Amino acid sequence: MKYLSHYTEVKHSELLAATGAFFAFSPKQFHKAKRVGPVKYASLGAGLVCPSVNAAELVKGLGTINAEGIAIDIAENGLKAIIHRELANYETQITGDITNTVEALEDYPITREDIQREYTPFYQHCIDNDYF
Repeated sequence: MKYLSHYTEVKHSELLAATGAFFAFSPKQFHKAKRVGPVKYASLGAGLVCPSVNAAELVKGLGTINAEGIAIDIAENGLKAIIHRELANYETQITGDITNTVEALEDYPITREDIQREYTPFYQHCIDNDYF
C-alpha cells in the first residue's frame, strides 16, 4: 500500500524547484544551496528554506498538494485501510499507544475515535498473523 508521500513527492519536488526552496540543516548546506546575489530567505521550519518573496506561494502550494494527495489516498485505499496502515507503521500492536497514528492522520477526515474503533480489529489481525 502506498503512503501519502507516494502521492505528493513529485509535486512537492516540482514546487520546491519552482519556488527556489530547499532543505538545509546546517550553515554549510544553506550556503551550498542558496542563490547567488541579494536574496532574502525565510526559514519555514524543519529545515525548509525559501526565498522570502516565494514563501507564501510555497506554503499555499504545499497545502494544496497535501490535500490532493489525501483525496487520492482515500479514493485508492479507503479510510479503514489507511488507519490500519498507520497503526502498523507506528507498531501500535506492540506499544498499545495510538497517539502517533492520531497525529499522522490529523489532516485526514479521521477522528481519534475512528482510530480507536479500528485498533481492536487491527490488533486481532496482528495476533492472527504473529506481527509481534
